[in-house]
Amino acid sequence: MCDFVRSYGAGFIFSSSMPPAVAAAARANIDYMKEHNELRDRHQERAATLKQRFRDAGLPVMDSQSHIVPVMVGDAVLCKQASDDLMRLHNIYVQPINYPTVERGTERLRFTPTPLHTDELMDDLVKAVIEVWGRLGLKAAA
Repeated sequence: MCDFVRSYGAGFIFSSSMPPAVAAAARANIDYMKEHNELRDRHQERAATLKQRFRDAGLPVMDSQSHIVPVMVGDAVLCKQASDDLMRLHNIYVQPINYPTVERGTERLRFTPTPLHTDELMDDLVKAVIEVWGRLGLKAAA
């Protein structure tokens, strides 16, 4: 079965080129960002704000130098459950990061705020995460 897919599924298996429209959009975005540093500054500010709000709420935020806000869960099943519950109950998408991307026991949720996330949206997010954290019995920050 695998050989059949490999032999006849060239577009599925072997295509690694980016569509021209995606390449053009990426290039336009890079050009735009070079001219609008205020968006990059706002992006970093929003990430720092979310990290602090999570810390203030007693959530185990991991150190990060980027816009990514990782929150330690430490259990693959609970990490996936927390992600699923945030989507199902609160309409909030957050990516669970599990093994093999990270070592077992270091599973985490990966929050990625944007320059457009407002304080109100962050307030709603923090409340939702606290609710899920409590219901699943996840560990607070040390």
